[in-house]
Amino acid sequence: MAANVPQEELPILESVINIRNRLTALKKNRVEYVKASDVNSLYQAMVKQITKLNDVRDDNTTYNNRLDTTLADVFSLLSLFYLTIGKTKDTLATYCQIASMRQILNHMNESAVYNESDLAPFTRRLGELRNIIQHDAESGKHPKALIKLLERQLNECEAIVRSLQESLSVLSEELVPIHQKLVTIRRQLVALAAKEGSHKAELKPLQEELRKIDSARVDGNFLGPGGIVPASQALCSSLLEECFGIAQEIKANEESKNVATSLKPIYDRLSEIRAELESLVLTHRWSLRETDLWNYSLSLQEIDKMRVDGKFVDSEGNRPPGQYVLLYLLRRCYGLIYRLLSSSEPVSEELMPIANKLSTVKKCLNEVLKHGGPFNARDLYPYQLALFQIDSMRQDGRFIGVDGTIPEGQGILMAHLNECHELVEMLKESMEEGEDDEEEYDESLEDEDDSAGEEP
Repeated sequence: MAANVPQEELPILESVINIRNRLTALKKNRVEYVKASDVNSLYQAMVKQITKLNDVRDDNTTYNNRLDTTLADVFSLLSLFYLTIGKTKDTLATYCQIASMRQILNHMNESAVYNESDLAPFTRRLGELRNIIQHDAESGKHPKALIKLLERQLNECEAIVRSLQESLSVLSEELVPIHQKLVTIRRQLVALAAKEGSHKAELKPLQEELRKIDSARVDGNFLGPGGIVPASQALCSSLLEECFGIAQEIKANEESKNVATSLKPIYDRLSEIRAELESLVLTHRWSLRETDLWNYSLSLQEIDKMRVDGKFVDSEGNRPPGQYVLLYLLRRCYGLIYRLLSSSEPVSEELMPIANKLSTVKKCLNEVLKHGGPFNARDLYPYQLALFQIDSMRQDGRFIGVDGTIPEGQGILMAHLNECHELVEMLKESMEEGEDDEEEYDESLEDEDDSAGEEP
């Protein structure tokens, strides 16, 4: 339970709440693009409050009151805004990514369903985020308190990854292939459980695969070469039993559409969030403002907190059927949010329409180049016109924001623009070569006609 806010921290809490309200209003404003200057002024306002807080707090004490939860909200929003304005390589932009990663890792730890290949991307990404934070720390770009906060969160994520890796290290080498196969089957089963309709045709081969794995055991043990009994039997055996349990639940709940009536509202809400997030994954280049993910994160956290000892319960405290389905949907949603955060491009929201247009032009030009002619100057005209229009938007070689500032993403846009111009030049050259070949062909035909007309 959160502690009371001390008297000396109340003015700071009031200021931080005010900053959060301003950020929320900025997030809701869809009429204008987010200005970097607005975000930076709110960040500087937060820095002042952090400085005041450090003056009244003891570094060696752990605090957990309303001010701390409000601070977490503000940092999450600021972090999402930094992604929105294209500052993906900034320390503050790592905050929401680390938080999202920690949620996924905690669920992986809870389910105990993962393998080395699942952990590798997290290890790699944590290393990239640490480099960003260290670079900013060395340059003194952010207050030490913020750097310290993010380093602590990064350390917590790395500790979870190490713990997960250590739990896999006890797995005998002989059992690794079986464990990987069971992890894959379990994922297929929970995905199947979350789908509507009949699953008999898809469920049958998975059950057969499980029976095949089970039949290879002798006296309940998986055997290695020469009939030895490798260590870490419990890890694979418990996973096998869980797979059988999920398969049985799918069969038993076919008629009841997988989820008990008491859990249906949660199922419907998670299904709705998943559908919206999957839509954003497909269209995020055109429709996503990273701050939109804030509401999804809050909704998922509220649903996650409804669990008791890891399970969803009804009004009477019972654990109705459909747990695997809800947990699958919850973890799927967390995974989609992390995917959207980690794929955010270092281009400000204001320049994204130009970036998308250049990306489309580049794809079209590559397709034309790939498939070849015949084509003429008229075929290239729409692409040249689009590039001319984009070129004319620059001032002194740069794309300028509506407030006169220079938004993030200039380098990426210029690289795309130059590449498009190079593709146009390549197409022009191939078009000219085609014309030269045609002229040579016509001349050779004329020569043949002349020689045919001469007397022998």
